Amino acid sequence: QLQLVESGGGLVQPGGSLRLSCSASGFTLDYYAIGWFRQAPGKEREALLCITSSNSNTYTADSVKGRFTISRDNAKNTVYLQMNSLKPEDTAVYYCAADRSIKTLLVVRDRVAYWGQGTQVTVSS
Repeated sequence: QLQLVESGGGLVQPGGSLRLSCSASGFTLDYYAIGWFRQAPGKEREALLCITSSNSNTYTADSVKGRFTISRDNAKNTVYLQMNSLKPEDTAVYYCAADRSIKTLLVVRDRVAYWGQGTQVTVSS
């Protein structure tokens, strides 16, 4: 079965850190652009960070610049989202996605090849 599965979400206090994982099964992430997105209640899904298959081109949303980083471990077929200095406004469901094209991830999301099921991140004291 071809799928992405996120893990690592949970409750964290403001200022804390959390690392999300996104593991692929049935296909190899090496050849895909990958991205992390989030969606808060009543808001549209927001692209946070995206990288190409060669990691040569990246996108970072202003809202997470300097706080969140994306990385991949091809040996584990897994991508990560490291989140530091978390704020209450970071509370959302977080999704990973993969597609051959970073442009598709950023612009034509209804054509994205793979989406994870989402994991809840809640930042609260």
